[in-house]
Amino acid sequence: MPKLDSGAALESFRQSLQAAQEAQRPCVTICSGTGCHASRSDKVNAAFVEQLQAQGLADKVDIKRTGCHGFCELGTIVAILPQEVTYLQVKPEDVAEVVTTTLVEGGVVERLVYHDAVIGAIPREDDIPFYKPQTPLVFGQNRYIDPCDIDSYIVKGGYAALAKALFSMSPDEVLNEVKASELRGRGGGGFPTGAKWKTTKEAADPVKYVVVNADEGDPGAFMDRSLLEGNPHRVIEGLIIGAYAIGAHQGYVYVRQEYPIAVDNLTVALQQAREYGLLGDSVLGSGFSFDIAIHRGAGAFVSGESSALMAAIEGHVGEPRPKYVRTAVSGIYGHPTNLNNVETWATVPLIIENGSEWFRGIGTEGSKGTKIFSLVGKVKNTGLVEVPMGIPLRQVVFDIGGGIPKDRKFKAVQTGGPSGGVIPEKMIDVRVDFDDLSAAGSMMGSGGLIVMDEDTCMVDTARYYLNFLSEESCGKCVPCREGIYQMLGLLTAMCEGTSQPGDIERLEEISGVVKDFSLCALGTTAPNPVLSTLAHFRDEYEAHVNEKRCPAGVCKPLVNYYIDPDKCRACMLCFKECPAAAITGARREIHIIDQSKCTKCGACFDVCPSRYNAVARLSGVPVPEPVAAGTPVSPRKGGDDE
Repeated sequence: MPKLDSGAALESFRQSLQAAQEAQRPCVTICSGTGCHASRSDKVNAAFVEQLQAQGLADKVDIKRTGCHGFCELGTIVAILPQEVTYLQVKPEDVAEVVTTTLVEGGVVERLVYHDAVIGAIPREDDIPFYKPQTPLVFGQNRYIDPCDIDSYIVKGGYAALAKALFSMSPDEVLNEVKASELRGRGGGGFPTGAKWKTTKEAADPVKYVVVNADEGDPGAFMDRSLLEGNPHRVIEGLIIGAYAIGAHQGYVYVRQEYPIAVDNLTVALQQAREYGLLGDSVLGSGFSFDIAIHRGAGAFVSGESSALMAAIEGHVGEPRPKYVRTAVSGIYGHPTNLNNVETWATVPLIIENGSEWFRGIGTEGSKGTKIFSLVGKVKNTGLVEVPMGIPLRQVVFDIGGGIPKDRKFKAVQTGGPSGGVIPEKMIDVRVDFDDLSAAGSMMGSGGLIVMDEDTCMVDTARYYLNFLSEESCGKCVPCREGIYQMLGLLTAMCEGTSQPGDIERLEEISGVVKDFSLCALGTTAPNPVLSTLAHFRDEYEAHVNEKRCPAGVCKPLVNYYIDPDKCRACMLCFKECPAAAITGARREIHIIDQSKCTKCGACFDVCPSRYNAVARLSGVPVPEPVAAGTPVSPRKGGDDE
């Protein structure tokens, strides 16, 4: 490996890499992020190695294992370059056909490409409706870069921004450029990044630290993990630039223990950066020295809070402390410490390379640039999306996400995870940025978007988040420790049908106390899912408390399933699907549910043909008496008896 001792040496090396590339040499890129890894991407890779060898192409075609491509719903994703043909849900047994058809014959395996109901087969990734509305500035290189090969990052322009900062800009100029860009922290708070850097830089203590917060813990969120897995060098480059601007010589990446691929790829990337002279003494021969250490978190959600995270790095229990003095002034070991999340650091090289004015040209007045979201839940297309700030939420859910499966009705989107709130259907045209989401009663958060349909119970949703937070609270302060526990108890009673009149008002009262008096943001934001669902779906709370009814049919103690004898056609589907053997009946006999055996899983309701709708989901009403066993189905006009 070369030791790069100047900006000119880096650029010369990049040019040599580009010159050595054969422009038309085929390359197979295989998504190897966590999602595709679970879809056997390692076996797909092995199959390509075997098939290229078998067909005499091993020395003519490159294979590159990359990070997440974003469309996690349809992994494993394979892209054939330079043709830009993208194959979805590739399995090891498909590889031989791909090699023969595409790499040998130059054709396309149509059954493996994306199919649109109107357009038909779409082989190019950029033309797929999921990708087309996106603006992949930070995330876009993931599909081209091998995270364990620094050369694949350098050849795409990697570390050019670092060289520019070190040799063409002073630390103050770098800081002012980031400040002028109006970049706001992508970890949830949205605090101006440049202002935070300035506070740490101007602190009197000469020993300073910079930290990457990769303790991503929101349910449904995996943006930071995918960036760190797929393009760790971009995060490293951003951190070095920030350290240079602030005057720090030691950095940390605090990463969740549950992210093994991210930790492995980051470890390799750091070692390669050191060997190339991009870390350590005199980075790129500039005289500026800086290095990075990895700290593996123990999986505590509360450690995402800045003071708790820094306590954990020091070797203490990850508990927040009162912020009489901000961590930007007194953080790790009492020294000034600047903390930003993965996506924020990964955005910095783009700003330095392209300028603050370019960055300000993207987004809205108060929210510049793009944002990566994890789009999950009751939506057809799930995965990671990067969109410009200000995009309407409707476009994210219906154009990129493809809408709601099974033609069900959209109900709400939870944004900001446990710290956020729900955006109901009537507000779906809200712009996705820091200010508009806050005005709508939610928040940007780290970027999780959980879509909910008509079959989602909002009381149960609030209970889910409070249960998560009750387990993740460190217990240091009474309002959070006891308040969340009491709120969870009230929500559980509502879902189990044991709530009392006045419980809604008690829930609101306790929410106010927890919000106003908790020590850290975990507690102060914990009531948000409750308060936002109450604001938009209070009628569901009232149905649970006053009528002991769950309108969505989710809360099992409030729901019963019943087969309508006038509609049952004895098709046997519910009988076959019932996991508890609670359904009796035979061909041409009306089926009956034994309520004493029924686990209320809803399998019978889901499989009953829509043309019959024989299985009813009852809530708040008594179950009718069943017909006698062996009762035959009545003849039905139309000749569609089963």
